[in-house]
Amino acid sequence: MWSSNVSTDGELSISGITAANLAKEFATPAFIMDEADFRARAISWDQALKSGFGENAGTVYYAGKAFICTEVARWIKDIGIGIDVCTGGELAVALAGGVDPSKIEVHGNNKSLAEIDRAVSVGVGTIVIDSLYEIERVAASATKHGRVQRVLLRLTPGIEAHTHESIATAHEDVKFGFSIVSGAAWKAIEAVRAHASIELRGFHAHIGSQILDTDSFEISAERLIALLAKYRDAFGVELPELGLGGGYGIHYLPGDEELVPSVVMQALATAVDTNCALHSLSVPKIAIEPGRAIVGPTMFTLYEVGTVKDVTLENGDNRRYISIDGGMSENIRPALYAAEYTAVLANRTSNAALISSRLVGKHCETGDILIRDIALASDIAPGDLLATPATGAYGRSMASNYNHLPRPPVIAVKNGKARVIVRRESEADLLGLDI
Repeated sequence: MWSSNVSTDGELSISGITAANLAKEFATPAFIMDEADFRARAISWDQALKSGFGENAGTVYYAGKAFICTEVARWIKDIGIGIDVCTGGELAVALAGGVDPSKIEVHGNNKSLAEIDRAVSVGVGTIVIDSLYEIERVAASATKHGRVQRVLLRLTPGIEAHTHESIATAHEDVKFGFSIVSGAAWKAIEAVRAHASIELRGFHAHIGSQILDTDSFEISAERLIALLAKYRDAFGVELPELGLGGGYGIHYLPGDEELVPSVVMQALATAVDTNCALHSLSVPKIAIEPGRAIVGPTMFTLYEVGTVKDVTLENGDNRRYISIDGGMSENIRPALYAAEYTAVLANRTSNAALISSRLVGKHCETGDILIRDIALASDIAPGDLLATPATGAYGRSMASNYNHLPRPPVIAVKNGKARVIVRRESEADLLGLDI
């Protein structure tokens, strides 16, 4: 839930720097990121892939959509793994951070002509094709630039992953990929093979996000490998790559579980080996795409309390509303799909009795609720600091300027030192696009 260098024993601190000092130097709200923990988690997934699959280990692609900035891209480059991007903007950030284009994988269900052309022109390693139109577009761009572009086909294996509907991506009725069941996948295979300027390397599936068991991943591997066997039988060659996506869950609340890299990779390796043996196939190179599982726990959001208000409910009970200086503009997930978080008093200890509280933001929306019900100290008052853990995935990435609230900064902390890696927006930024 918290990163490895955070202490919640007394006043919250990270790598020895207290929450009060962070708030004094950088103001609130702010995303506080544990750089050492980020690096360790990325390395652990890379090591788990290599340990599980041995010589058949492909690339760990950090899923940039979870959170990306040029400094994080530099960390990815230093660590030596790849990066998965799904827009031209994410590609631009990866390149600005110095990531080798050959280690970039490009996703997206509606890549523009310009995005495809940029990806091909800079030499990205893989483009994951998501529609028949993209086959023609990638082929045309590759011909234009005199290249043979390597591609994977994104497939929907027909799995109802055990997660929220908004972040499940592998059942039939979704916007992503080609259905195996309907035959759309085979039509896409035939369409790719008609172009000399693109090379089909294999298949890809991403079944969803925040998944907390391995069963769905194993079923996905089984169905993709069955299609690899069908391809071999039809064309006499084996495709050499298989992308098994990401979506590995983390824990947000006390008592939650999370997927451990070594356990997940061993389960996947067993499933892949078993199914390849069943079809007399060589084991392909396996790629994965952890995003939330790397960055999610490495970051927390630091807030200052602005007001405290007691509300009497219809049944006579009281609820305390604690308003902080952020809200749904820097954490839309609770409003978007009922994601749950916890929070702690960060600037001091309290022995006061706990009271049922609701943590809310400052936006003009009744639904601007970060935590619906949490027991917090009854003496929390304006000026106190609260921290919500595990906000690294999608907090800053999905942040908006609703109510013209400037987006918070990202502060990286390592070895007792804190520095800004994404600055706080200003009112000048908000006005800068107006004509």
